[in-house]
Amino acid sequence: MIPTRGRPQLVVCAVESALQQTYAPLEVIIVIDGADPETMRALQTISDNRLSFIALEENVGGSEARNIGIRAARGEWIAFLDDDDQWVPEKLERQIAAAAGVQADYPIISTRLCAERANGNQILPRRIYATGEDVADYLFCRDGFSYGDGMLQTSTLLTKRELLLETPFQKGLKQHQDWDWLLRAASRPDVQTVMLPEVLVRMRVTGPGNSVSQSLDWQTSLRWVNEVRPLMSARVYAFFIATECVPRAQKCRAGLGAQMLLFREFIWNGRMGLKQCALFLAFCLFPEGLRNKLRNN
Repeated sequence: MIPTRGRPQLVVCAVESALQQTYAPLEVIIVIDGADPETMRALQTISDNRLSFIALEENVGGSEARNIGIRAARGEWIAFLDDDDQWVPEKLERQIAAAAGVQADYPIISTRLCAERANGNQILPRRIYATGEDVADYLFCRDGFSYGDGMLQTSTLLTKRELLLETPFQKGLKQHQDWDWLLRAASRPDVQTVMLPEVLVRMRVTGPGNSVSQSLDWQTSLRWVNEVRPLMSARVYAFFIATECVPRAQKCRAGLGAQMLLFREFIWNGRMGLKQCALFLAFCLFPEGLRNKLRNN
């Protein structure tokens, strides 16, 4: 299932990678999120009866676009693909085989990916998710400045349609859509998350500042993490404040008042440890250019 808007050339590549899957039967659903005649024209050049379109008259956002595609799907399993990513041909076949060995009613099967950048490629996540590990711990507790220690990226996910109907994506959420769904789904006792070590997704990375998650301000992240705080420990909350909210506040030059507010959240509602404190101070004090140099050394 592929939500898209305003990326006709990229989404065609994404669709072709989905249609090249070795797993069958297969349906590929494209949800065009708002009026977008150029994307529709590009997709109509693909002749394949496994492909269907849902063209929305108005933009509803990524979360609801996915929900619409899920409701329209006919199969038991749903896999997501962002419109600027691509699957390798064996992705679905490997994931379905892995799901067959999961005892839980609702498996969530992820994989590793290749992040493709202009200056080189990188295999992510650096640390593979261990089945049974707390998902919030895995996603947010990290050792340094680098993003990608723990990752369950949307284009890697496969799960049952029934789970997605019972636990849909949160409508209207403009940021952290995948994290929000993962935390709520993983909190269910009938869900088990598994990560395959193979690299089965190619993720296109255009550079810093281009994604929605990077462009929205720190206040959006703070509001979201407080909504989902019951789904994470105080330790995880402190990591999120230090590594997600603080760098966003620094990037938009929010000033000392923002730092003090975040420090109060960090102290009062988080559980401080040496790593959390070091990361909080480093993201506050080190400019982004210096952090990038330290990250690359």
